[in-house]
Amino acid sequence: MSSFGLLITGITLAILGYFAWNSFYGFGAQRVSDYSTGEPITADSLAQVLDGNFTAHGVIYNYTGRVISRFTAEIEGKFNGDSGELNERFTYASGAIDRRQWAIQITDNGKRFAATADDVIGVGIGELGGDAIRMSYSLKLPERAGGHVLNVNDWLYVMPDGSIVNRSEMRKFGIKVAELMAVFVRTDQANAVQIAAE
Repeated sequence: MSSFGLLITGITLAILGYFAWNSFYGFGAQRVSDYSTGEPITADSLAQVLDGNFTAHGVIYNYTGRVISRFTAEIEGKFNGDSGELNERFTYASGAIDRRQWAIQITDNGKRFAATADDVIGVGIGELGGDAIRMSYSLKLPERAGGHVLNVNDWLYVMPDGSIVNRSEMRKFGIKVAELMAVFVRTDQANAVQIAAE
């Protein structure tokens, strides 16, 4: 085999290895069933976790792992039975402001849901399990950020006091291009989720 053929073979194997690692061992390989043991929260439904008001603080990393943006957000969740909405207002360090309003439909006794928003392509699909929420969707970035459509793998890890740690991975053509980390702190402790008493 020529040196060029060996090079192409090596590149192909490296790409296949990258995707295989993420599919079986990386961030994308998580399942909500991974979080259904240990110290489960007592929430019976997504509505119990997200109903109420939160303040969030977060950062966005680019593909090199460097922080490219910092933000704060005000989030209000309002649910009535199996339907609800999540209103988000993001304020970035640059001064830019984004808003997103999620319309959420809950199914499967509060464990699964579908969600739509103006900047989401199609329908986001998610589920609640143990102390974690997973949602996958396609997000269209604003024009000031290039207008790209990214596939988002979004995880929310619920803490004993009802606050939430959020980690999102954004990919284009299967390649990670950005990652978000944020902490949502409740501003209405009356609705806080508590860990089940032993």
